[in-house]
Amino acid sequence: MIDLSAGDQQILSRAAGQAAELGVVIPTLAQQRHPRLVPRRIRERLPEIGLWDLHPLNLFRITWHNEPTPRGGGFGPVNTLEFPPELTGVEARVVSLVGKWFPTGAHKVGAAFGCLVPPLVMGRFDPTRQKAVWPSTGNYCRGGAYDSNLLGCQSVAVLPEGMSRERFEWLETVAGSVIKTPGSESNVKEIFDKCAELRRSGENLHVFNQFEEFGNYLWHYEVTGHAMKEVLDGIGDGPRFAGLVLATGSAGTLASGDFLKQHFPSSRLAACEALQCPTLLCNGFGSHRIEGIGDKHVPWIHNVRNTDLVIAVDDEAVLRLMRLFNEEAGQQYLAEQGVAARVVEQLPQLGISSIANLLACIKFAKYYRLGRTDIVMTVATDSMEMYGSRLEELETEAGPWSRENSHSAYQRYLLGEGTAHMLELTARSRRRIHNLKYFTWVEQQGRSVEELESQWHDRDYWSRIQACAAPLDARIGEFNRRTGLPAGS
Repeated sequence: MIDLSAGDQQILSRAAGQAAELGVVIPTLAQQRHPRLVPRRIRERLPEIGLWDLHPLNLFRITWHNEPTPRGGGFGPVNTLEFPPELTGVEARVVSLVGKWFPTGAHKVGAAFGCLVPPLVMGRFDPTRQKAVWPSTGNYCRGGAYDSNLLGCQSVAVLPEGMSRERFEWLETVAGSVIKTPGSESNVKEIFDKCAELRRSGENLHVFNQFEEFGNYLWHYEVTGHAMKEVLDGIGDGPRFAGLVLATGSAGTLASGDFLKQHFPSSRLAACEALQCPTLLCNGFGSHRIEGIGDKHVPWIHNVRNTDLVIAVDDEAVLRLMRLFNEEAGQQYLAEQGVAARVVEQLPQLGISSIANLLACIKFAKYYRLGRTDIVMTVATDSMEMYGSRLEELETEAGPWSRENSHSAYQRYLLGEGTAHMLELTARSRRRIHNLKYFTWVEQQGRSVEELESQWHDRDYWSRIQACAAPLDARIGEFNRRTGLPAGS
């Protein structure tokens, strides 16, 4: 759970002292949900600061409300992209939140914030003496390194060696150190093993494991969930919200589905994974190429009882659509098929996992036979900024992308996408998936069977986490007052 009881007062004093020295004011979750609550003096200074700049005021840009510009922006509406039927082949409205306009270009900087801030403001993490360790398959460790840098603490990024070149190049400029573990996207256990080794080393460090940290869950429940509802409320009363479709990853973003279900009880929550590693679908395993979604285990923070559908997506389809959306011949072909120019221009805002989410939305809409009055939501975690090297690699492997390639990918993987490899969950299949947590978290990571059972049987287990938002904001306010900095510094 999220421990908001009093921690070590000496650690807290050192942390507040360092924040004062660096000019760090920590935003509350309420301010990240509603940037209108951000002090006026901070809002007036943000236009001077680039979106990715290593500046402490960019903590206030950990929100879905940033203006879509790399420099000089303030706050505005939630950034979204709607995919038309000419692209998806379904009548349902498919709407995605866009993560490109966060610092680091991915919303994972928010998940990292949600994990780092509770122990920091409670005196359980000492940024002056401890290193922050960020195990990840890519964007989360980037977000953790970024947040750590702003708060003046050393960071260690732990990620598989097979991740995109751009991730490592960026991390070398921001993280204190980078550790490459064997394998690629599917090799999450190897990341955990490295963290266990670091703990045994005797170094003074704190591991922020997104797969088990409920700060990740809480941040998405509070910030992403509210952003999605804001979008749906803005659409009006006519369309019906049918459901939310998300790749499992660390399961943090799935918490926004818990929030939406409380406001739209008839909606469904679908979890997407790679067909090449169908862990939720059939206890499967394997290697795949959809960077950023993790697998071969069920995250501790996944509220499986609230998941209605599992959708497996072929990584070959995802990579072919990546080329369709980003190669000149592909964009020209889409325009010929009637996809509006403004949509084609925005398709590079979808990274690899974002394309997987789009495909899963199409399968979801076809499975439930949704029509033009239905809305399906998803998230574009990041954009193509971290995957240019993947396009180069695919061209080397398969040759230049042509109009014929575009026709084949569009007809087969968009208009021709079917409903194979999907599982509508029953009480029994939900319990099967939940029980998979045992092998990772109880046998390997030292969690208790009692808490595993509590996650399933205690109806208040998840609501107690959700109720932590207001107390956490109060602790953030207390921490900021300790620094002695004015709120608008």
